[in-house]
Amino acid sequence: MCRHLAYVGESTTLQALIVDPPHSLYRQAFEPRFQKHGVVNADGFGAGWFVSGLERPVRYRRAQPIWTDASFRSLAPSVTSGRVLAAVRTGTAGFGHDESFAAPFVHERLLFSLNGRLDDWPRARKALTDRTFDIPEAAAPVDSALLFGLVATHRVAGASLGTALAETVREALTVGGGRLNLLALDDTGVAATTYTDRLFVLEKPTGIVIASEPHDDDPGWREVADGMLVEADESGVRVSPLVS
Repeated sequence: MCRHLAYVGESTTLQALIVDPPHSLYRQAFEPRFQKHGVVNADGFGAGWFVSGLERPVRYRRAQPIWTDASFRSLAPSVTSGRVLAAVRTGTAGFGHDESFAAPFVHERLLFSLNGRLDDWPRARKALTDRTFDIPEAAAPVDSALLFGLVATHRVAGASLGTALAETVREALTVGGGRLNLLALDDTGVAATTYTDRLFVLEKPTGIVIASEPHDDDPGWREVADGMLVEADESGVRVSPLVS
């Protein structure tokens, strides 16, 4: 469906994180190895990263395939950050392909991406949209934006990042469910869910990567079981059941 990753750790360049690895997110756009749904991810891409001193994370996203964007290849070696979320997109049938549909979505200090889809978009939109009116980017007419709006709403109300994702999955299940691998990053760390799709974690002394698929052949990658919530920060990775 899509490929995404989040990183927390020592500062690194977008080039080193997104482009350089042998099975990088950049390469996954046209040659994913573990993708269950779709063949390529050519319907847009984006990256968001935190910069010291700025109120909001910086975001760069486009509606085109990542490999066609010379501007991204130009800036990637010069951008450094210790908190990054990036994604490449395969659009769901029935949704458009403009830039507003591409992850990451942003609200205040929160970055978000979806690998998956809502199975019953009309029902979900009717039942849940009134919950997301205060989140501007949730207005994009695509299922990932609605899920982002729910996550952001929970986060603004005081829920932890992991709880915000878990509650959003529970709400989505009440309106038909779907493939719900959510990924979010903010000042507190990174959180992700596994619900019908794969997710991998790489934990090293220099940082933690959570991704749809490994971007290299490091033996430290481990796969997360289905139906789990993953939470990570500088202290390490914690995995717990998503839906009790």
